[in-house]
Amino acid sequence: MSKKIITILVLVIVLVITGVFYYRYYFVFGDGTKAGTMNYFVRKGYVFKTWEGRLIQSGIRSPVQGNIQSNEFMFSVTDPKVAEILNNNAGAFLELHYKEYLHTLPWRGVSVFIVDSVVSAKKAVPFN
Repeated sequence: MSKKIITILVLVIVLVITGVFYYRYYFVFGDGTKAGTMNYFVRKGYVFKTWEGRLIQSGIRSPVQGNIQSNEFMFSVTDPKVAEILNNNAGAFLELHYKEYLHTLPWRGVSVFIVDSVVSAKKAVPFN
């Protein structure tokens, strides 16, 4: 084979590998807004310190009388400004905008859901 064919073949292979890597780790599969009460937000990790949180969404009545199910939304945060807002609003009712990726990256967090902005934050009203 000539050098020209080998060069073209190597370039095609590199482009395919780059495309697959982009699709698996950087392609935004979906985005949206979730609302609920944040009850967990922490910065953790062995090598890459990432912000991880949990939003408890309001319950849905189950078919069994008296039982209420709650939904948890586990997410990661990469932007320090968004992390600061969330850190100052623990226990608040939040509306969060997120992006969903197909796979995680160690420096992006442990969740495929990455919160990129806080739409609104309302302090929780204590019960009497």
